[in-house]
Amino acid sequence: MAEDEEVPLLERVRFLAIFASNLDEFFMVRVATLKSKIDAGIKIRNSAGYTPMELMAELSQRVRDLTSRQLRCLQESILPALANHGISLVTWNDLDESEKTYTTELFNKRIFPVLTPLAVDPSHPFPYISGLSLNLAVIVKNATTHEEFFARVKVPPVLSRFVETSNQGRTRFIPLEDLISAHLSSLFPGMVIEDHYTFRVTRNQDLELDEDETEDLLSSLEQELLRRRFGPPVRLEIEAGINPELLERLASELGIDPDGIISSGKPLDLTGLNRIADLDLPDLKYPPFRSRTASGLENVDPENPESFFAAIRNGEVFLHHPYDSFTNSVVAFLENAAQDPSVLAIKQTLYRTSGDSPIVDALIEAAEAGKQVLAVIEIRARFDEQANVRWARKLEAAGAHVVYGLMGLKTHAKLSLVVRDEADGLRRYCHIGTGNYNPKTARFYEDIGLLSADPVLTEDLTKLFNQLSGFAPQSEYSRLLVAPRTLRTGLLEKIEREVHNHKAGLSSGIQIKLNSFLDEDFVEALYDASKHGVPIDLVIRGICSVQTEIPEHSENIRVRSVLGRFLEHSRIFHFTNAGDDEFWIGSADIMHRNLDRRVESLVRIDSPSHKEKLQRIIDLEASDGISSWHLNGSVWNRVTLSPTGERLPNLHDIMIQHQKAR
Repeated sequence: MAEDEEVPLLERVRFLAIFASNLDEFFMVRVATLKSKIDAGIKIRNSAGYTPMELMAELSQRVRDLTSRQLRCLQESILPALANHGISLVTWNDLDESEKTYTTELFNKRIFPVLTPLAVDPSHPFPYISGLSLNLAVIVKNATTHEEFFARVKVPPVLSRFVETSNQGRTRFIPLEDLISAHLSSLFPGMVIEDHYTFRVTRNQDLELDEDETEDLLSSLEQELLRRRFGPPVRLEIEAGINPELLERLASELGIDPDGIISSGKPLDLTGLNRIADLDLPDLKYPPFRSRTASGLENVDPENPESFFAAIRNGEVFLHHPYDSFTNSVVAFLENAAQDPSVLAIKQTLYRTSGDSPIVDALIEAAEAGKQVLAVIEIRARFDEQANVRWARKLEAAGAHVVYGLMGLKTHAKLSLVVRDEADGLRRYCHIGTGNYNPKTARFYEDIGLLSADPVLTEDLTKLFNQLSGFAPQSEYSRLLVAPRTLRTGLLEKIEREVHNHKAGLSSGIQIKLNSFLDEDFVEALYDASKHGVPIDLVIRGICSVQTEIPEHSENIRVRSVLGRFLEHSRIFHFTNAGDDEFWIGSADIMHRNLDRRVESLVRIDSPSHKEKLQRIIDLEASDGISSWHLNGSVWNRVTLSPTGERLPNLHDIMIQHQKAR
């Protein structure tokens, strides 16, 4: 996406930063797990035929190719395009005298006091290098004895990565590490600066919690988070042209083998490009977009909670974010529940949420008002653990019942249940969706949800929350499939049903939209369905283990992937079911972890109009009429032109136009 010149320029810059961030997480988790297998001496081949050592070598080459491509994209395409708009990324030598004066003054006032140079000599051991920190490796020489020393200067992450070179409104930026490099003599007065290079370390960030051995999961996790800061290094990024002896020393001190060393041009760590992408230049970004209030909620009185709940009683409300406002639907649902004196209880799962979450604020308000509040917080949500621990402590302090789900299982289901005392007795309301309860990411994550007062569905959610907070492992559900107990078997049975229908001459078909498709049982099930003639459409944003075009296996399978302005995040399952179409939405991808190691849920969509909406969404995403990636065999190919050579429209532009037309 960063290479696509049809994408607005600052959005391309952001895509480049997203790529860098995704690669960081890939090393912190996936490669870290692989390195652990190598360190343990495991030599068994995986299902793709690789031993851990072979896979590491293959990954290293792929990563080197990708990072080279990333740097070419930045230097040969994006930076020249930015320069055409008066935005420049410069080095110290590019600055004029006024800029040098300004940045030197800035360095002395704002940067120098924060820096801590660390020398390495017999009395100063090699310092700890924190994960993902950017560092300068400096070779200094004693001017008198001519003895050389190594020193490390950490580039402070609390300061802006790219520094404006003046206060005159010019959009010229110098990387912070370049500004520090130009003033190293201030850090080592009396020493000769022989050389300096930037480097960066990535550490294993995967958590290792033995839940069978812990009596307090929250406290154990807090200890594990402290330990994770000191995880073993898995990648060393270094500036191209680094002194070989210095590289050898860094690699030796950090315990990094050659497969874990990635050499790159400057600047390292392109996650910092978000600073450039955030520039207030609307002409270089996607056109402004404002979500609308969802159909069914347009006439709600924001000052009257009864009005909101009456709208849900009137019929289930279908939500498609970000086109439908998350704030006016999901956040409003919980805020109304917190403020409504008729509401007796709120039950809520939280996997990821924002740092200033209005949803957590609503739960705290409800608890402080004396309502029964149950918060099922997944404190093991990767890279959000620290934030979720803080939320757990705040909710507990407010009087909410806080639980952490089931032992050994992450709670990934997206559920909210409200119990309300009404004139004709207690009534329950719920929200169930495909995305996190995070108002910030809801602005650019595509997700689907349902607000409902259906007694059957709310009874299902009551049972599920009882399972999460107490002991109810054998609960039976009517409109839900729940992992790890019924989701895998339920979906496999539905795939098998399509095969039987096709054999019987009945209409059959499978359409699935996911983030990732990895589970081998499901790959085989789809191959079997394809062999028998069942037409299958898959829309998979990320990892896909299904291959197309395998003779006698996958000839009836088409796979598409859609990337763009919004992150496709919803999960939709459609089974033709002999003409009685079945649609399910929910939180689960087809992966072993989702099906067997998490609490996940899918809800059956019953409303004919909502089924039509889901059909339109998945048909459009799987069609040849939009710009998308097509999986040919095991290779993704981007298709942006129609057979007649016309540029294909972007899915998100189409959806925005549909929303405006509504």
